Amino acid sequence: MASNAKRATLYRMVLPGHVCPFGLKSKWLLERHGYAVDDRPLTTRDQVDAFKAEQGVATTPQTFIAGERVGGHDDLRRFFGKSVADKGATSYKPVIALFAMTACMALAATVAVEGTPFTGRAAEWFVSFSMCVLALLKLQDVERFSSMFLNYDLLARRWVPYGYVYPFAEGLAGVLMTAGVLPWLSVPVALIIGGIGAVSVFQAVYIDQRTLKCACVGGSSNVPLGFVSLTENLFMVGMALWMLLRPMGVF
Repeated sequence: MASNAKRATLYRMVLPGHVCPFGLKSKWLLERHGYAVDDRPLTTRDQVDAFKAEQGVATTPQTFIAGERVGGHDDLRRFFGKSVADKGATSYKPVIALFAMTACMALAATVAVEGTPFTGRAAEWFVSFSMCVLALLKLQDVERFSSMFLNYDLLARRWVPYGYVYPFAEGLAGVLMTAGVLPWLSVPVALIIGGIGAVSVFQAVYIDQRTLKCACVGGSSNVPLGFVSLTENLFMVGMALWMLLRPMGVF
């Protein structure tokens, strides 16, 4: 039970058609830290506007502790010593989450099919599943992806339609490699797009030393172009070579 010495007043927007999610987060955060919350919902637009004008603030929710205004949700997180993400900052979190999930998917699929995760197929499916998910993210907004892609891809800068073709080609190769069919199509596609991608990233980052955002997880990401992007393309090339040389007994 919260101590009487730890009380907070929270003003948050609760309109008939909209409940502010940051108000709910602020309430939960306060209660999590042992505060008894005097919850004061603003239930009409007039109440919201009047509160903002009275307090001289631009947004809700607003939290008050010991009679002093702490501020909105981000301010409350800072008050409790928690980090607040910079909306414009670059981050590897999207690709880490993506590859972690596709790795788990590949292991789960291998267990379902072969009864154990410790097979070569798990590695194959990890790469092909990753290609499929990466293509899906790009296909959500091909226009935005192609615009970011044109910043560094060598072929797309010479032939703009390649920026629109790329996600479809990546998705096609990923699906075919997952199924293990039509290698005569999937292998060259993966070699071409992966090879061009690897050279483009290496040129932009390590030779020209440009600071860019990667289009690998779609056109709205803040993933920095660099090692992860290069690794993604090399995985694609490696998968294509594996499928090309394995039937010859090389592996």
